[in-house]
Amino acid sequence: MKKILFVTGTRADYGKIKPLIQWVESSKEFEAYIFVSGMHLIEHLGNTYSEILKDQYQNVYVDFSQINSGTMSYDLGNVICNLTGYVRRVMPDLIVVHGDRIDALAGAIVGALNNRKVAHIEGGELSGTIDESIRHAVSKFAHVHFTCNAEAKQRLIQLGEEDDRIYILGSPDIDIMLSQDLPSLKKVKERYGILYERYAIFMYHPVTTEYEQLSDKIKNVVSALVESGRNYVLVYPNNDLGSEIILNEYRGLHQNKHFKLYPSLRFEYFLTLLKHAEFIIGNSSAGVREAGVYGIPAIDIGTRQRGRYEVKDNMQHVGEEKEDILKAIRLCESHRIVSYAYGKGNSTKRFKEILTDSRIWDFEIQKKFVDLNSTI
Repeated sequence: MKKILFVTGTRADYGKIKPLIQWVESSKEFEAYIFVSGMHLIEHLGNTYSEILKDQYQNVYVDFSQINSGTMSYDLGNVICNLTGYVRRVMPDLIVVHGDRIDALAGAIVGALNNRKVAHIEGGELSGTIDESIRHAVSKFAHVHFTCNAEAKQRLIQLGEEDDRIYILGSPDIDIMLSQDLPSLKKVKERYGILYERYAIFMYHPVTTEYEQLSDKIKNVVSALVESGRNYVLVYPNNDLGSEIILNEYRGLHQNKHFKLYPSLRFEYFLTLLKHAEFIIGNSSAGVREAGVYGIPAIDIGTRQRGRYEVKDNMQHVGEEKEDILKAIRLCESHRIVSYAYGKGNSTKRFKEILTDSRIWDFEIQKKFVDLNSTI
């Protein structure tokens, strides 16, 4: 049996790769291993490693020795050191990483430097901020690519990647989004104590390159939400530089009846809330990607997702100015425009086809750069 190691460092990337892990776990040809690190081990963000343990996989390693210092370069080095030891013990045939976080970069570096094949999910996309640099770096270390669409594949080719190493997979979380197994809205509201009939979802993450302006920006955003008089389900930010500034601003909302604050939400429960929300607002990729699958109006604030999308009929883009945010909230329409730009819910099936095809296992570890101007 070939060993497939999945590296997860955030609640978001686990939700996206979960259907793939579940398929590998049930397969007779492959054996699933999971390395859990990063945000999963931060108490004030919900200790979300417990959600992975609840899914009862056979081989889960939670890296309790990890140090979350808040300094990304230090934390990256720490994950690399700890993951190296685990990889040398397990000796996986393939390491699967997702997205643009430092845990994915650590997985790609450890795999490449230890001659373990690396597959990168969602390479070739535009993230904005330092995340985009991380994403492209991961792609250059990876040996195989699973992109969401043809546009992302073309960007990888532009980065010099070989065409036959790139597979269009779609976004795996859409498999869960379009399944019939999501919890009911009633069940979700009961679990999280949400009494609102109508609500919006708010998620706002720090932009590391705008740290000096972050305090003023989050004050404006929070002030606009309060003044709007709407009900909000608020999910804490990730642990990037500046998260403490955002959390400090949220302290005044705990006594506000229009806000319900959560360090984290179980992925399937979050999807149900998103599916029934009036709109989603903030700078999370959920507003760019997942919202479109359900046709939920989205208000994207600031620069974090810049370049990742064109403004669609159900999406508005604004800066962190209070009046602009209030105007966008007032303009949110009730009609729903569905988009399948990132897949149609068949990623797990496609993943199975790729892994059971011998070609993916025949790729050489040594990659070559493909020059677009080359005649060779």
